[in-house]
Amino acid sequence: MEIGKIQELEIAREVEFGCYLTDGKEEVLIPAKYLPEEYEIGDKIKVFVYTDHMSRPVAVTRWPRGQVGDIVGLEVKQVTEFGAFVDNGLEKDLLVPNKEQQADMKERGKYAVMILLDYKTNRMIGTTKIAGFLSDQAEGLEEGQQVKMVIWQRTDLGYKVVINGQFVGLIYNNEIFEKIKLGDNKRGYIKRIREDGKIDASLQKQGYEAVTDSSDDILQAIESNGGSLPLGDKSTPEEIQEHFGISKKNFKRVLGGLYKAGKIEIFDHEVRLKMAEG
Repeated sequence: MEIGKIQELEIAREVEFGCYLTDGKEEVLIPAKYLPEEYEIGDKIKVFVYTDHMSRPVAVTRWPRGQVGDIVGLEVKQVTEFGAFVDNGLEKDLLVPNKEQQADMKERGKYAVMILLDYKTNRMIGTTKIAGFLSDQAEGLEEGQQVKMVIWQRTDLGYKVVINGQFVGLIYNNEIFEKIKLGDNKRGYIKRIREDGKIDASLQKQGYEAVTDSSDDILQAIESNGGSLPLGDKSTPEEIQEHFGISKKNFKRVLGGLYKAGKIEIFDHEVRLKMAEG
């Protein structure tokens, strides 16, 4: 039985305050509040196993934001003299001990945290000292691939991000069209794999897919707004970014496609649905 992992276990026996589950070798308690309304001895149930405040293994059907081995963005709930407690989505917050902090963590701050198992205590802990667990070589990744990202560090060029919990990538400042903060968990894309194997990442799809998705979004926004939008050919990049989270270049490319398709009319500061003739 693995502490800190989601796993499927079998209901072995019932007690007054819940049931004991087994993997065939060990047993763990699942409190009654986490059991389904109907169950039988021998049923399989998917649970997350961790240790409670008394250091006893317990199974729950409430999923954490991250399991052991994952790197996720987590918010600090409380700072104490021995470490910071972060919200991993469970009743018991996750401790990041002082010695596992790359820099002092602040209450309500968000950080990229790797979840580990302390084999001395059998408890889950967190660390923000994650550089040694990451690779800057894009082995097994492809350009255009959708990935999970955590916003990790700010640099002069942009933001370093953790990709799929394994790799380091970079999103350039001039390619960010939405508000982001350190510790944010995002869906992103591999924009480019450089000759040296390093990764340029993006928050937006690239190429034809990006234009197609944006076209649908913009057309739907015009329709939902009564047939027009107060954005047009001469709108500022900031206005476009605020409304759609894309660059002005892509916005104009999308408008051009919709115009050629006969779906809209374009003005300096407005776009309108084109009325059907006749």
